[in-house]
Amino acid sequence: MGERARRRGAWWNSVRARTTVAATVVVAIALTATGLILLAALRGNLVESADLQAANTARDIAGQLEAGTPLAHLRLPDPDDEPVQVVSADGRVLAADEELRGLAPMADFGPNTEAGSGDGEDSADDESDEAADEDDDSESESEDGDEDENESPRPGDTGSGFGTGSAAGAGEAGTTRAVGASAATEPEFGQTELAVGDSGPDSYRVAALGGTAPDGQPVTVYAGASLDTADSAVADVRRAMLIGLPALLAVVAAVTWMVTRWALRPVESIRSELAEIMHGDLSRRVPEPAARDEIARLAVTTNDTLAALEQSAERQRRFIADAAHELRSPIASLRTQLEVAQAHPGLLELDGLLGDTVRLEHLAADLLLLARLDAGEQPRADRVELPALVREELAHRVGDRLPVGTGLGVDELAVTGSRTQLARVLGNLVDNAQRHAATAVRVTLERRGDRAVLVVADDGPGVPEADQERIFQRFVRLDDARSRDEGGAGLGLAIVRDVVGRHEGTIRVEPADSGGARFVVELPMTR
Repeated sequence: MGERARRRGAWWNSVRARTTVAATVVVAIALTATGLILLAALRGNLVESADLQAANTARDIAGQLEAGTPLAHLRLPDPDDEPVQVVSADGRVLAADEELRGLAPMADFGPNTEAGSGDGEDSADDESDEAADEDDDSESESEDGDEDENESPRPGDTGSGFGTGSAAGAGEAGTTRAVGASAATEPEFGQTELAVGDSGPDSYRVAALGGTAPDGQPVTVYAGASLDTADSAVADVRRAMLIGLPALLAVVAAVTWMVTRWALRPVESIRSELAEIMHGDLSRRVPEPAARDEIARLAVTTNDTLAALEQSAERQRRFIADAAHELRSPIASLRTQLEVAQAHPGLLELDGLLGDTVRLEHLAADLLLLARLDAGEQPRADRVELPALVREELAHRVGDRLPVGTGLGVDELAVTGSRTQLARVLGNLVDNAQRHAATAVRVTLERRGDRAVLVVADDGPGVPEADQERIFQRFVRLDDARSRDEGGAGLGLAIVRDVVGRHEGTIRVEPADSGGARFVVELPMTR
């Protein structure tokens, strides 16, 4: 038992610990997800900046080529940060910084590479061959003047260095410049690893832009932008997050622990006070916080429960004391009579013994019924015809001091409940009326709306207004009925009130027309 209590009271099993762990885990997950998104967005922005830088560099070199700047005189940036290569269609590096001249092309994509322009060159060669065949036919049939006109473009074609036929050179040059001009507007991007000089390979974003060399051949300008700055920035942010995340989680855990401890402090006060009340005085109450929150409402409800328990315990103590007092008298009387009979058999009074025994039996039955009602026993849900119940119960009564008159205004009036308990209500009310009536007792039954009304009236002294509520308490007898032989134990009307309440009805006492008392019972009718 002690081990289970210690295990139950361990700090890691407390609400405070579970709340702290849950809050820390949730914050850790949220911060981790936010950090990953932030790193991805940061790297994306830095890569876009590198792409823009590489594209601007490529456009600058392509612009120099379009302006006719020789390949050997191109203004190239620092190769460590912005390496540049001008590559021919067949993959030869035509222009680059000294540190990049002996290297292969930094990329294999672009508008004027062999992979990107092979189909266009084949179609151009086919068109050049067809044009050359047509030129040969025309040369054999034309005059010398026509031959001079056909041969006039050859110096330009020979300078371009493409083919041997004049028409073929013109066709290739025109096609290549058109491709270079259109491709120079939108670069293509990629990423590569490149070793510049003696340093190891670094990551670069590469922009490929088509262009035309001064000699007319199509080229691809590759311009790179180093990603060292982006990688360094991302690494620095990641490092800062890895350092700051545990510290931030520690702060969150500490704050959650302290806030939860502060919030649950009234609960601990309530618990400790209840632990003391459980073994002590039920009149004590738990402290109620000043704040009007859930814990305050819990404290109020706890105090209401304690008040109800105190009242219940007080009723139980009073009931036990009264029952013991009431039982002691008939038991003592029986013992006295039996002792006298033992000593003097001739003095034995059987009538007295029988009367005390019957009274003791009735008292025990009343106490047992009250105990069942206090335990929450619910009545049965039978259909009970009140006119028939009144007739049968009154017909079975024998030994009444006065005759009981009836006034049943209805033949059918049904309620839902226990026939036995409702018969007990009628019997107790008639017994009470017989005890106090002067000359007459009357039972009437009528219907008022959806309620059945049972009235038991007598012409006795009546009930003072100050006692009209007190007489329904247990073991209460008025002054003129203090004699146990006449007034009973004071449980009959208490039983009537409890039974009527269990049947969702009401009972009240009021002055009768004849000067006595009228006990009015109202019960809901069966629908």
